[in-house]
Amino acid sequence: MSFSENVKIAIIGLGYVGLPLAVEFGKKYQTIGFDINASRVQELNDGFDRTLEVETEELKQASQLTYASNVEELRSCDFYIVTVPTPIDAHRQPDLTPLIKASEMLGSVIGKGSTVVYESTVYPGATEETCVPILEAVSGLTLNQDFFAGYSPERINPGDKTHRLPSILKVTSGSTPEIADKIDALYASIITAGTYKASSIKVAEAAKVIENTQRDVNIALINELSIIFNRLDIDTLEVLEAAGTKWNFLPFRPGLVGGHCIGVDPYYLTHKAQAVGYHPEMILAGRRLNDGMAHYVVSELVKGMLKKRIQVEQSKVLVMGLTFKENCPDLRNTKVIDIVEELKEYNVNVDVVDPLCACEEAQEEYGIKLTPNPKPDNYDAIIMAVAHNQFKEMGIEAIHRFGKKTHVLYDLKCILPKDSVDMRL
Repeated sequence: MSFSENVKIAIIGLGYVGLPLAVEFGKKYQTIGFDINASRVQELNDGFDRTLEVETEELKQASQLTYASNVEELRSCDFYIVTVPTPIDAHRQPDLTPLIKASEMLGSVIGKGSTVVYESTVYPGATEETCVPILEAVSGLTLNQDFFAGYSPERINPGDKTHRLPSILKVTSGSTPEIADKIDALYASIITAGTYKASSIKVAEAAKVIENTQRDVNIALINELSIIFNRLDIDTLEVLEAAGTKWNFLPFRPGLVGGHCIGVDPYYLTHKAQAVGYHPEMILAGRRLNDGMAHYVVSELVKGMLKKRIQVEQSKVLVMGLTFKENCPDLRNTKVIDIVEELKEYNVNVDVVDPLCACEEAQEEYGIKLTPNPKPDNYDAIIMAVAHNQFKEMGIEAIHRFGKKTHVLYDLKCILPKDSVDMRL
């Protein structure tokens, strides 16, 4: 099915998911990138993307893309694609507030013939059970009679300059077979890797939520193996490299599991499972183990310091990296903050350095004042928490120079030579 180039598209939410999508559509169709954050809209109008996902030159290539924070500018669109965050609350329950507010807003502007597509990660059934009723109630329109809905899960990998939006196969779905074809054709017009049309919205929702749940469970297994091998005085990375010589061994690595996907999505699935009377054992066990890795890391660091007769209380520790993953400024649900908080329980003085993280955002989000230029010969322990390229390029000698004559270097990411560090995860 070909697609008319006269179509007008609105992308709701211009974060890590929405902006790349808006840019790709904006290269071919009239597109409005909408965000309630007026300063974000102004920055993009000025050609700057604070997420570092889209370069200034690529923003310019989206010649048909405009930005807006005024809801009234959305009335003339044909397709509305929702890419707002779907976090969890303090009790690790799904927080659909951004999705609900976006649906309420769209209900006030959609008209007959409109199509609303959701990309935000949700549990199976959320689109049709939560979002669509809001659209109907606010607009006074009826699904599949006056307007249509779809779901196409996002597969953005923040900080990844290789796997970009057009080169990642896109799952699509729609509320009727005909609208499913239209949604699939729209995405197929910008996704060079192709599309996969799911049989229903629920299938597409479920496919998304298990992608990251699968990764979470696998990383939990490797984290547990790392704890076991540490007690056996075996290097985990060496074991994984040896096992990885088998063709079907999965190349997962131990580490902190944060971010807005892997550390969050499983809770959406377990919430829905419990709602229908099933208590998921393996998924929640993996979540508990991964959520407990910061405690494990700090307890191991303290043991390492004591072995070197370094007094832990009032000691100085440098944490290198705060974002949830390497080469990405995203702070959402970073588990490095758990390490910082755990260290403070021991009355340790913690400095955090991160060249990609905005100082204002770290202060606002976590109350952390970043240390842009750590002093040499100043720290009793150093934790390599995030594998930013800037840290790798420093070299091991420069990193060691931050430490006092006697210090502990704990490499969580296994990016430094084994014989140059005291501990590896």
